[in-house]
Amino acid sequence: MSQNQQVSGFTTPADLPPKADILAEPIRHIDVTAHDCRPTVDAMRHMAFTSRDLARAADIYDTMLADRDCAIILCIAGSMVSAGLKKVFTDLIDNHMVDAIVSTGANIVDQDFFEALGFNHYVAPDEYKSGIHDQALRELMIDRIYDTFIDEEQLRVSDDTTKAIFDGLEPRPYTSRELMAVLGKHLDEHGVKGDGRSIIHSAFQRDVPIYIPALNDCSAGFGLVGHQKERRDAGQPYMTHDGGGDFYELSKIKSLNRTTGLFMLGGGVPKNFAQDITVAADYFGQEPTLHKYAIQVTVADVRDGALSSSTLKEACSWGKVDTVHEQMVFSEATLAVPLIAGYAYHQSSWKHREGKRLATQV
Repeated sequence: MSQNQQVSGFTTPADLPPKADILAEPIRHIDVTAHDCRPTVDAMRHMAFTSRDLARAADIYDTMLADRDCAIILCIAGSMVSAGLKKVFTDLIDNHMVDAIVSTGANIVDQDFFEALGFNHYVAPDEYKSGIHDQALRELMIDRIYDTFIDEEQLRVSDDTTKAIFDGLEPRPYTSRELMAVLGKHLDEHGVKGDGRSIIHSAFQRDVPIYIPALNDCSAGFGLVGHQKERRDAGQPYMTHDGGGDFYELSKIKSLNRTTGLFMLGGGVPKNFAQDITVAADYFGQEPTLHKYAIQVTVADVRDGALSSSTLKEACSWGKVDTVHEQMVFSEATLAVPLIAGYAYHQSSWKHREGKRLATQV
């Protein structure tokens, strides 16, 4: 232990291995198509607590897929792509198991688009989770997401890439769906690097709209700041994010698709945004319909009265979610989602389903 560490309680870069050695083991994305988890889930349905809840959630998702009228919305909060779930999401898109996505910007831009540019997230060994190395990591330009690392220098390349793409757009307001389609087109033209998998690219190819209500809170937000700063300083027109347009478009989609289901990871803005469209659809001149199906995987708690935007039963009182086919799964997503998605994949109801191509409805 260095004298500096003894005095301050923190390490310095000199106390750590070289950056290249720290960023040595890439995160590997789990492949649910390679492992038939149905026997495990079927065994869990005869247990209790979260096991039984998870099995029921898997059944509900399979029922959504078997319902040919149902448009399925995937909601992603937290840090799911960096945690190794990217291939799960791309498999859901590629196999018509998801029709629209509402997500945090971090998952879609900072993590998915970032990896599509050829970069990786890396395993952070246990000794880094204490936080005593964070100051030294910062000096090495390594960002930590709990037990995962990301190279800040590479992340800035992602920021600059979004800015360069935005610089080429007509100066007007854009919904996040439009901007994600622009990023998808960029990947389509330049290729998806790394493992060749990308949520943005798969969604672009299959007309699956991606909505990021809090778009400014990610690399795209940095790109917007850089774009607007440069244009404003030059007295030139600039593009903006149309958040109201996001809500309008997804509400319109709900008005055109009376039967809908939610598969939600975490809560917060993506969850509430996707639930609110059942009420906002009233503006389109028809009696709103609740989301017929709903699953939420979360580690949040109801003790503070919130659960990161209400329980699914509570959402029924707001006219958002029906209570016949709803299930809360109180589990960390990297454990529960591969089982729920993997069960539905191997049940194969999706093989008789056509994608809704909801991006064409806006």
